[in-house]
Amino acid sequence: MQVTETLSDGLKRGFTVVVPASDIEGRRAKRFAELGKTVRLPGFRPGRVPLTVVKQRYGGAVTAEVLEESVNQATQQVLNDRSLRSATQPKVELVSMGDAKDLEFKVEVELLPEITLPDFASIALTRLKAEPADEVIDRALNEIAARQRKLEDVEDIRPAVTGDMLTVDFLGSVDGVPFPGGAGTDMDIEVGGSGFIPGFTEQLEGISPGEERTIAVSFPDNYGATELAGKAASFVITAKKLKKIVLPAIDEALAEGLGFEGGLAEVRQAIASQVQREYDQLSRMRIKRELLDALSELAAFPVPPTMVEGEFAQIWQRLEADRKEGKLDDDDKGKDDGTLKAEYGAIAERRVRLGLLLSEIGRANNINVTVEEMNRAMRVEAGRYPGQEQKVLDFFRKNPQAADTLRGPIFEEKVVDFVLELAQVTDSVVTPEELARDPAVPAAISGAAQAAQEAVAAEIASDTAGEAAGQTAGSEG
Repeated sequence: MQVTETLSDGLKRGFTVVVPASDIEGRRAKRFAELGKTVRLPGFRPGRVPLTVVKQRYGGAVTAEVLEESVNQATQQVLNDRSLRSATQPKVELVSMGDAKDLEFKVEVELLPEITLPDFASIALTRLKAEPADEVIDRALNEIAARQRKLEDVEDIRPAVTGDMLTVDFLGSVDGVPFPGGAGTDMDIEVGGSGFIPGFTEQLEGISPGEERTIAVSFPDNYGATELAGKAASFVITAKKLKKIVLPAIDEALAEGLGFEGGLAEVRQAIASQVQREYDQLSRMRIKRELLDALSELAAFPVPPTMVEGEFAQIWQRLEADRKEGKLDDDDKGKDDGTLKAEYGAIAERRVRLGLLLSEIGRANNINVTVEEMNRAMRVEAGRYPGQEQKVLDFFRKNPQAADTLRGPIFEEKVVDFVLELAQVTDSVVTPEELARDPAVPAAISGAAQAAQEAVAAEIASDTAGEAAGQTAGSEG
C-alpha cells in the first residue's frame, strides 16, 4: 500500500492511498470461494456451484463489498501507522478502481488534538454549603398542614373572604361571545387562590351564596390559547355554596396521620434531610460550574472545526425553535443574528473543548461507566414512564446510541468527582439565600430555599417521594 500525505493544516490531514490491484483481487477471490461453499442455487448441490456462476451472479455485490472493506481497512491502517486519532468520520473520495486496476482514493480527516492534562492540584475552589434553618422547616410544616386541610360547609349566609372555598357556576365571553372552555359548573374555587386567570379569584371576595356577579379580567399575553392571549374577557359568576378551609394543628396527631411513628420530631428530621439534599444539589451545581470554568481556562488546545460546527448547529436549531415559539431569552431578544452567532459560536467551542478535556481525563485515568451504573440509570429513566417500564428498558438495550445519552452524564459526573478530589477545595458555610445569590445561577433556582421547602412538603404530604424528587430536579435543570 502506498500512502502520500497531501494535507497537513492544523488538525486536518489528507492522504492519497493506493492499494495494489493484486490485494483487491486476492480479497475478491477469497470472498468468491467463501460464497461458493455456502450459496444455494437451483440445479446445483450445496457447495458445488461453479466459480464462474458465482462470479456471474454475485460479481457486482462482491466487488462493492471488497472495495468498501479495503478502503475502511486502509484508512484505519494509515491512522494507526501514524498514531493519529480521528475526531470525525474520514471523508473518502475514490480516484480510480476497476478490474486489474489499483484502488486509489483520497482521504481527509480531522484529528483529535494532543491534550496535556493540567495540574489539578493547582485548581482552588470554594464549595458553599448551607443548612436548613428552623424557619425553613416551620414553613414546610405549615405547607404540609395546608395540604391536609379539610373543608367545612358554612351554614350562615355571609360574604366570601380570602381563603374560603366557593362553589360557583361561571360563563366567560369575549366581546359578548362565549368562547370554548369558558364555562364551568359546580366548580370549587379558593377565593384569592392561584391557578386561574390573574385577577379572577380575587374578585370573588365579598360574594355570597345565591348572588350573581360579573367580573372583568384580561388573559395574559402568553396564554396557551393564542386566540385568547392578551384579550379582555368578562365572566358571569353565580355563587352556590361556601366552605371554609380548616387547617389541622401541627402536632403529634398530624405526624401520626402522615405515617411517622416517631412523631413530629421525625417529620421535622425528614424535612431537614430532604431540604439538605436540595441545598447539596445546588452546592454541587455551583462548584461543578466553577470547576468547568477553571478547566476551560487551563484547556489551551485547538478543537476540530467540524465538531464545533456540529455543536453550534444544535445550539442554533434550539435557538430558532425558541424564537419561533416566543421563548427566546430576554438577553437575546435585542441582538441581531450576527451577534448571536458570534456568542453562541464561542459557547459551542467551549463545550467541545471541555468535552474533549473531560474525555481525555477519563481515558488517561481509566474512568469508565460500569454496567451496574448503566442499568441503574436505565431503571431510573424507565421509572418516568409508569406502566411502560419494560418497553423503555428494551428500547435502551436494543439501541446503544440511545443508551449513550445516559452514559455521557454519568461519565461526566465521575470525571468531575475525580478532579474535585485532587483540587484544592475549601468549604464555606453560608445561608441558603447566599448559596442561591449568584447571577450565573438560572432564574429557575434563584429561590432555592423556598423551592426546596415546597418540594419537601409535597413529598411528605402526598407520599410520592420519587415523583417529588424528580420534579425538583427537573426544575433545577
